[in-house]
Amino acid sequence: MSAPELRIGIKNDQRSFRPGETLRGAAGWQWDQAPESAEVRLYWRTEGKGVPDVSVVAVVPFEQLAARDARPFEFRLPEGPYSFSGRLISLIWGVELVLKPGAHAARVEFNLSPTGEEILLHR
Repeated sequence: MSAPELRIGIKNDQRSFRPGETLRGAAGWQWDQAPESAEVRLYWRTEGKGVPDVSVVAVVPFEQLAARDARPFEFRLPEGPYSFSGRLISLIWGVELVLKPGAHAARVEFNLSPTGEEILLHR
């Protein structure tokens, strides 16, 4: 069985959001067979020095799956944590489409803060 083709995007290719706003998008895939499961996850992760951290904030599961499919999704964004970039660590928000079996994934990242821009801690 070949690897699936996965697509995920945010409406209007928006990458800046404020807490409480609604993020809308679409996810799709093409595979040799219908996946056992498919879901879109809203998450944040850290990267940099130390142990990386990941938190899944919300999940939209899809039902009645086909081998070739496309689905809309939306999330009401939480109050935080805010997207930031520091000298030692950064916090990054994203949405990801995950298909199983095999845990195939596609991601797109965005900023979440009061201004919609990443907060820079190193000036």
